Amino acid sequence: MAEKKVEPHLFVIFGATGDLAKRKLMPAIAMLAQTGKLGERYAILGVGRGDDIDDDGFRALVNDALREAGIPSGTARAWCERCLHYQKVSYQTPDDFAALGRRIEELERENDLPGNRVFYLSTPPAVFELTIDGLGQAGLNQGPGWTRLVIEKPFGHNLQSAIDLNACVHRHFTESQIYRIDHYLGKATVQNLFVFRFANMLFEAIWNRDRIASVDILVAEEIGVGSRAGFYEKTGAVKDILQNHAMQLFALIAMEPPSNGAAEAIRSEKIKLLYATQPLREEDIVLGQYTPGVINGREVKGYHEEPGIAPDSLTETFAAVRLRVNNWRWQGVPFIVRTGKRLRRRVTQIAVNFRTAPVWFFETMGQKLAHPNSLILRLQPNEGFELGIQVKDPNQPERLRTVPLIFDYADTFGRLPEAYETLLLDTLVGDQTLFVHGVETEAAWRIFEPFVESQPKVHGYAAGTWGPEAMARLMPRNRDEAAE
Repeated sequence: MAEKKVEPHLFVIFGATGDLAKRKLMPAIAMLAQTGKLGERYAILGVGRGDDIDDDGFRALVNDALREAGIPSGTARAWCERCLHYQKVSYQTPDDFAALGRRIEELERENDLPGNRVFYLSTPPAVFELTIDGLGQAGLNQGPGWTRLVIEKPFGHNLQSAIDLNACVHRHFTESQIYRIDHYLGKATVQNLFVFRFANMLFEAIWNRDRIASVDILVAEEIGVGSRAGFYEKTGAVKDILQNHAMQLFALIAMEPPSNGAAEAIRSEKIKLLYATQPLREEDIVLGQYTPGVINGREVKGYHEEPGIAPDSLTETFAAVRLRVNNWRWQGVPFIVRTGKRLRRRVTQIAVNFRTAPVWFFETMGQKLAHPNSLILRLQPNEGFELGIQVKDPNQPERLRTVPLIFDYADTFGRLPEAYETLLLDTLVGDQTLFVHGVETEAAWRIFEPFVESQPKVHGYAAGTWGPEAMARLMPRNRDEAAE
């Protein structure tokens, strides 16, 4: 398939002076520019509420951010001077959106651009609807060329808010214009889950309840909340990671084969999978909050001792759920999905645990010598996978050993593109495959709605462990036992 070319365009970033724009978006855009993937004609307009910044101030701010990202300062400075612009907009002032429209037309004339526009909402979720309504009321939801709207997560804070936000978006934009971004889907190793499953008959033939006992999805971080206390207190582990990032991994690992590789076919299968998943019950949820502990030999604070955290906060920093899928492929197979801060080490992986081989002769004195196979798909760090297989230990005749067959992405392919590089480029060429459909957001919230409406107990766990002891009740008692 021929690579799609990026057409001349104007890229507008709301919240352009914020943390996400400085750390992720601008370095990704600059890297795309350096490699020639943005095309020859484009301009970037940063939008923010601050009236103490102008074009030069914005360029200086971005130049500093690019330098911190490791982009050579001379190259970055020249690019910033040539391509970056700034416009102040108050999200509640229609006149500001009208002025934004005039500035957009001015930049398009100056840069000989045909009216293709991307509007990227890198703002707090509280102003999503104000921004979308402002764009629509100013007539910026349509232009001389194509118009695309990129919305960052979290997309709503419960089922009703997701429905309301979708309704707001659809008042002004069609679904074909909307790109709900989840940066996990931009990781090369996440995209490879699709290829790994459906391009390798070896695995797809055994990808079902007859051969798989359970699936364990883990998104673990060593770090605490750091400077994000204000955000995290309102969000917690479920809404920050579990309901969006982790559910995307779940959908890719469990979905049915799509009829073709088009975005709609792939997203349709993900939606079907989510609607086949039972809403969570109280016994399927374990929450935790880290207490003081030791990580890598260093003592670390508990959550209540972090700056900006209330001493009586019940916000969860760990969340684990057991998902049940009501379809032919997965009936009875538990999917354990976990995430947490201040865990033993940083790792994102999917463990596919196969059933034990149904043979009797690998036993001695009532003990099984053969262990089940497992497939570990590592998404970070050290992206790749390993398949554990059983071999005979030549030095101990009555012992079998599990040895891994290992594939490492970096060893084979070198540097992998950053997730935002992939997703921004897909936005510019109009490929929605790696973006979340509106129905998909509501389907995921439907699963978590019982959690949102209840207040499960929050268990303590020491920093540097794998979470609270209560987590054990979600796990199958043995590798061949499905959840009841």
